[in-house]
Formats: sequence, C-alpha cells, structure tokens
Amino acid sequence: MPELVFFSGTMDCGKSTLALQIEHNRSARGLQGMIFTRDDRAGEGKLSSRLGLVTDAVEVEDDQDVYAYLVEHLSRGGRADYVIADEAQFLAPEQIDQLARVVDDLDIDVFAFGITTDFRSKLFPGSQRLVELADRVEVLQVEALCWCGARATHNARTIGGHMVVEGAQVVVGDVDQSEDIGYEVLCRRHHRRRTTAATARAGALSPDVLPVDAAARR
Repeated sequence: MPELVFFSGTMDCGKSTLALQIEHNRSARGLQGMIFTRDDRAGEGKLSSRLGLVTDAVEVEDDQDVYAYLVEHLSRGGRADYVIADEAQFLAPEQIDQLARVVDDLDIDVFAFGITTDFRSKLFPGSQRLVELADRVEVLQVEALCWCGARATHNARTIGGHMVVEGAQVVVGDVDQSEDIGYEVLCRRHHRRRTTAATARAGALSPDVLPVDAAARR
C-alpha cells in the first residue's frame, strides 16, 4: 500500500542526504520520481545536501496545488512512481493535505523530509500537519550534536553567533557560522539557556554548561 512517510529531525541530521539516497535507489531501478522542494540552501528548484550532492526539483510556490500539478504532469504523459518533498516544514498545511491525496487517490508513495520545530521550539504548520496525517513518522537516526556533546534536539537561529528568539518563522540560512544569520543545533538545556558554541567560548560559564566530556571529568 502506498504511504505518506514523514522523515523528521533537527537541522544537520542528514534529511536531504536521505532524500537524495531514496531518489538514487529508485531511479537506479528504473523508477521515475517527482521531487518537490521549498527554499533549499542551493537556491530555487534544487534539492541539495551538505555533503555536496544536488539535483533538480520543482520549487513549490505559496499557493501552488501540488496534487493538481502532479495530475497535470501525469495527464501530459509524464510519469511519477513516487514523490519526494524536501523542506516540507515550509509547505502550507493545505499542501500537506494535497500530498496525502496523492497517496490516497493516485496510489503513489510520498516521502516528506523536514524539521519539526522552528528556532523558537514551535511546530512548523507544515510539520504539524504531517504529524497529523502521515502513515509513518520516522525520526532520523543520525544524531546531530550540540556543542556540549549531548544529542541536539532543537534548532537555534543565531546572529553573529548569538541565539535569537524573535523574528519571522522562515529565514533561509544554514549551519554555517561564517554567515551573519545562521543556525545551530542545540540540546534542550542550552537552547533554553540560549547558549551557543560562540557564547560558550566567549563567556564565563557555570560548570553545568561545560561540554559533556569535561563535566564528566570534574
């Protein structure tokens, strides 16, 4: 039976790499897929991973009906044995409903990839709808690590290395601290305390914010 599967995790845990691997595995077996994305780091109409892999994709617009787009593609003689939707957290809830309809009405597997919560630890509307509708929710097993060595569970937005908790929900960036506006993955403790790697290096921190291995030696 076709499924809507949501692969979720923090930034930097390999979601886009897995999406590209799924695309590779299926295309190597003669299958053809439709790839959707939204606001990828590599630019419009691209699906990319931090490992340097990249492929073309359909850039989803604000009011686009992805179900209708796929039906039109098929009616013109196109083929779609599966659908991949990367950066799915940026899709509108209605577009997630349309992906579910692709599964139910067209009998096509849909693999959606995205982060669950934003830099304020609030659910993205698209991710919330995926959790509500998906046949399966898979948490990626590649663990991103906080600067302290603990498992990273939260995404932080940074400006000049300092964590910020206000602003628009969607600001495209990357886990590249050379940028003025960037992102960093943190454990819950340091997300609550707004302690990034930069501020940990710069300031007099209490012992309970030392790296895990250092704290263990005390």
